[in-house]
Amino acid sequence: MGKKQFGTRDLFFTGSLLFGLFFGSGNLIFPVALGQSAGANFWPALFGMLLSAVGLPLLGVCAIALTQSNGVLSLATKVGQHFGRIFTIALYLVIGPLFVLPRLADTAFVISFGTLTTSPWWLLLFSLLFLGSAYWLARRPGKLLDYIGKILNPLFLVLLALLLGAAFINPMGGTSHQPQPQFAQRPISSGFSVGYNTMDLLAALAFGIVIITSLKARGVTKPKYLALTTIKAGVISTGLMAVLYGALTYLGASSVAKFDIQANGALTLALTAHYYFGQWGQVILAAIVIVACLKTAVGLISAFGETFTDLYPQWSYQRFILIATGGALLLANLGLNQLIAYSNPVLMLIYPLAITLVLSSLISTLTQPPHYWSYRLAMLFVLIPAILNGLSNLPASVFSQVSWLHGFTNWNMLLPFADYGLGWLFPAILGLMVGLLLDNFWDKEL
Repeated sequence: MGKKQFGTRDLFFTGSLLFGLFFGSGNLIFPVALGQSAGANFWPALFGMLLSAVGLPLLGVCAIALTQSNGVLSLATKVGQHFGRIFTIALYLVIGPLFVLPRLADTAFVISFGTLTTSPWWLLLFSLLFLGSAYWLARRPGKLLDYIGKILNPLFLVLLALLLGAAFINPMGGTSHQPQPQFAQRPISSGFSVGYNTMDLLAALAFGIVIITSLKARGVTKPKYLALTTIKAGVISTGLMAVLYGALTYLGASSVAKFDIQANGALTLALTAHYYFGQWGQVILAAIVIVACLKTAVGLISAFGETFTDLYPQWSYQRFILIATGGALLLANLGLNQLIAYSNPVLMLIYPLAITLVLSSLISTLTQPPHYWSYRLAMLFVLIPAILNGLSNLPASVFSQVSWLHGFTNWNMLLPFADYGLGWLFPAILGLMVGLLLDNFWDKEL
């Protein structure tokens, strides 16, 4: 298939595939909670969230495309061979069998059936069916465009449109209630923090290989056209994400007139679904969440298999996706609260490294070679703040048992923007600037 045969319809479905991979349960829950908390500051808070929840994933897609990388492995190897391998393995273990993948199964269970039963046996059965279905769909990576882009994602959008349509046609209230303190004082930065917590930049790096594989399976192989098509798909997917974030944030803000402010976005969605559809509301919400989590799980399993096959070609793709699914099944049955408590520190450690890698990659496309120091110093400067960021997010139970960890939290808070979770940002920029200067000097010396 050549360039002429890959038309607008194919591009739309590729964008749909990427959106489907991105948009999981957290992307439903966070904007709803944001709307409830922001109230009268709805618009500036939404703007802040879009900067991080849409802007960062789009930058990740662009970094993969513009550097003509096959995925995070080839991108991270620009820092160094050993770093590239270690970072790639860590990233895919975190978003695969160790944390994110089992969390998807748990989240789908808690929101859909958590009000009906807390039995661990039902969780085991559900996670077995859920992850088994994800494994079955991930067996053929070249077919993900059909499974997710053409089937699961349209089904998800239709189900979500029922809920959002009801909220817009018959609003529960306005958006003028008093915002929570942090959104009253700094709505844009607070919204940015909420979007930052979606961690979708990790997904952008992880799913790059899925999109590249899908496009190559349809004959898009020329490097420049492959890069351009990937960026266009990224714009389509993040544009759709932005629209849904706006609608979900409005739903959350308008719900306060009926339900007051809830502990989290999942409770708000459950109450809203019941308000509009009665007993059927739980069924609709369960279907929305299960499909949202399933399509992301399929993408994660496939990306894990593709990447580890590149790392260890002596093992097959089918074996790796079986390992990912089996590991996730074991950990899913620890329970959602346990997973969240112990996954957040690891996510908060690896996320600054991922953003720094993306920034270094994008800047490298705008400057002349060499890029030896700019990649390495940026990553070196951000490493300690990233470790402090991870330690600061350890569970409270750990801090109560290991008192000396409080010192790391205090050090972390000394960094600029640390109260937004961005203490690593200034060191990353500093390392990148020093690295670019050294690269420029080195190039002139040569």
